[in-house]
Amino acid sequence: MCGIFVYYSNEILNMKIEKTVNIFNKRARFEYEIMEEFEAGMVLTGTEIKSLRSSRASITEAFCQFIDGELYIINMMIDEYKLGTFYNHKTKRERKLLLHKRELLKLEKKLKDAGNTIVPLKLYINDRGRAKVLVALARGKKLFDKREAIKDRESKRNLDRILKKS
Repeated sequence: MCGIFVYYSNEILNMKIEKTVNIFNKRARFEYEIMEEFEAGMVLTGTEIKSLRSSRASITEAFCQFIDGELYIINMMIDEYKLGTFYNHKTKRERKLLLHKRELLKLEKKLKDAGNTIVPLKLYINDRGRAKVLVALARGKKLFDKREAIKDRESKRNLDRILKKS
């Protein structure tokens, strides 16, 4: 009897696979004025979904773009799966988003307006185990809008601090 033994480090053996994965793009809500939100599915490979289930992804630099009438998310980073062999995926690649035809046409029509863009807000796994992305049709904020958002946040924080003391 000849067996093959594979030894893994403790770091790999103790990897957590979480039931609920929520990865947010906090920067998008600060940089953009959100006009409309859509929930989209994603086309992923096997090692991508395994890595995503262990919360090893980032959407802070990601954006969406139409290529040949289909919507793709670009610059989304999903780390390589540690137990993946030569079948591992590229960390940053274009991933197709799955939306209904009428939603795609609506987004494409509104994207032609000046200043509009499509940004991912949240990456999560739903109840059925499917990877979903919450994308939004957004318009870039001006500098004074960002300052106003900072003032609102600071005043809310101060108000909460005062209420907590009393």
